[in-house]
Amino acid sequence: MFDFYITALILGLCLAAMATGIFLSMKIFHIPDITTDGSYTLGAVITAICITKGLHPVLTLPIVMIAGALAGTITGIIHTKLKIDALLSGILVMTALYSLNLTLLGRSNVPLLNVKTIFTTLPVFSSENYQQLSIILLLALIIIFSIAYILKTDFGLSMRAVGDSPSMTKALGINNDTMKIIGLAIANSLTATSGYLVSQYQNYTDINMGIGIVITGLGSVLIADTIIQKFAINNIILQLALVAIGCIIFQQVLAFALTLGIDPKLLKFITAAFVLIIVSLTRLTSNKK
Repeated sequence: MFDFYITALILGLCLAAMATGIFLSMKIFHIPDITTDGSYTLGAVITAICITKGLHPVLTLPIVMIAGALAGTITGIIHTKLKIDALLSGILVMTALYSLNLTLLGRSNVPLLNVKTIFTTLPVFSSENYQQLSIILLLALIIIFSIAYILKTDFGLSMRAVGDSPSMTKALGINNDTMKIIGLAIANSLTATSGYLVSQYQNYTDINMGIGIVITGLGSVLIADTIIQKFAINNIILQLALVAIGCIIFQQVLAFALTLGIDPKLLKFITAAFVLIIVSLTRLTSNKK
């Protein structure tokens, strides 16, 4: 039973990068980016191709991040340059990515057994769970501090200003379109990183593994946002840490549901219901205030 919740903890940390990407697109740029479903799978697909060909997992990561960034860039260009609604832009790219992912992978499912993964590259613990937890915790901390650092720079402050007041930033000479494109590129690069981690953790890549993943990320961000609003947290590092914690809470809830004997086929339904409850409680609390 303990190992079951450790598994949920590790999976939550694996998805923290994706939730951080959604945090950037939703909370900073106020863009509902559905590209997430496609770029998450893209990260897993690129990972499967690279490590099964013998490429070192560490060297695979930058390739995965670049691929995710390209997906986000395309969404950003469609939205800003072609003046297409952000939601529709994400749906278009997500749909195109499904075909691209299937073409690249060659089949619907690729096992990643007996290959070197990021979790076996630097053995620290004899226990598999603790070994995986130590690696993913280190990567999660690197991502949180890296994104926090970027958001504290002049460039990052400009990105945040574009989301808060695009008319003001335009008057100051900041190119809003470029900032949005870069923001979506970073967000989807992080999402692809989660696909990279989850595929190696689960030891397989499936063409449908990204379906509905945006709901998981959104739920995690909403959990974090509720805490941020409740305690008026302004520190960006704490905000990003809470997003990761939101991912962990989300996965623990799903793990608890499975321990109750709920059919795994209903997991997507439970996910949707849980997000609905979070959104409803957040809105009702805001209305009372």
